[in-house]
Amino acid sequence: MRAVLGIVGGSGLYDLPGLGAGEWRRVESPWGEPSDDILFAELDGLPLRFLPRHGRGHRLGPSQIDYRANIDALKRAGVTDLVSVSACGSLQEGLGPGSLVLVDQFVDRTQGRERSFFGEGLVAHVSMADPVSPGLADLIADAGAAEGIEVTRGATYVAIEGPQFSSRAESRLFQSWGCDVIGMTNLPEARLAREAELCYATLAMVTDYDCWRYGEVSVPEILKVMHDNLGRAHRLLGRLIADFPREHPPCPIGSDRALEHALMTAPERRDPTLLAKLDAVAGRVLARR
Repeated sequence: MRAVLGIVGGSGLYDLPGLGAGEWRRVESPWGEPSDDILFAELDGLPLRFLPRHGRGHRLGPSQIDYRANIDALKRAGVTDLVSVSACGSLQEGLGPGSLVLVDQFVDRTQGRERSFFGEGLVAHVSMADPVSPGLADLIADAGAAEGIEVTRGATYVAIEGPQFSSRAESRLFQSWGCDVIGMTNLPEARLAREAELCYATLAMVTDYDCWRYGEVSVPEILKVMHDNLGRAHRLLGRLIADFPREHPPCPIGSDRALEHALMTAPERRDPTLLAKLDAVAGRVLARR
C-alpha cells in the first residue's frame, strides 16, 4: 500500500517543505465539519496531507474541534500515517521549554468529547494499551537524529478539557501521577486515529512549565517559545518527509489493523445508517462481512 503522510498541527507548520505548492481541498465528512480544508501536496513521490487542527487563523478552541470529522476526513484523504504536532506544558523539571518530546502514553481528563466512531448499532473495542505506533515514532526519532535535533523519547501526555490552563493543585496532581507533559488536544484524537486504523504519533513541543513550578502560564511567553520551536520542527519534519518510506510499512503493533477482531455486533444487527458513516473508517473490515 502506498504511504500517505498526514500532519495535523498549528499554523506555523504551513511553511513545511513540499506544502507550498499544495492545494487546499474540502473533504466532506458524515461526522460533522472538519476544522478546515486539507492541504494536499506531494514531495518526491510522497503524498502529503496537512490539516490545521484549530482551523486557519486559530478559530476553534480545543473543545470546539470535531475530532471525529477531522480523523474521518484525513482517512478519506488517503492518510496511512498521521503525525500530530502539538504545543504542551511540561510537568517535569528535565523537560524545559523548547524540548521536543515523542509521547508514547496518554491520560484522558477531557469531558464531553465524542471519543468513538462506534456505539449503538455497531459496537467495537480496539486496544489502546500502546496508543502510538512505534514504527512511526522510530521514523520521527531518526529524522531528529539526522538533523542533530534532540528529541526525548517516551513520555505520558495528560489531556485536559481546557480552554483554561490547569490550577496549581491539578498541575501538581498530574505530576504526582507520573505524567510528563500536559495539553488539550491529543485526546480523543489518538483514540479515533486508532479506530480509523491510522498509524499515529505525537511530537509534543514544550512551551512552558505549566504552573506547578512557579508563577503562572504566560500566553506571550508560550507564543515566543512556540515561534522558537518552529524552526527545529520544520527541519525535523522536512527530514521525515524526505526519508519517509514510499510504501506504507506495516505497524509493528497492528495500528493499521486495529479493527481486525474489534467488531462485536452481529452483521444482521448492525445499524445501516451507522454503517454508511463508517465507510471510510471501517471500510476495510466491513467489506468482508
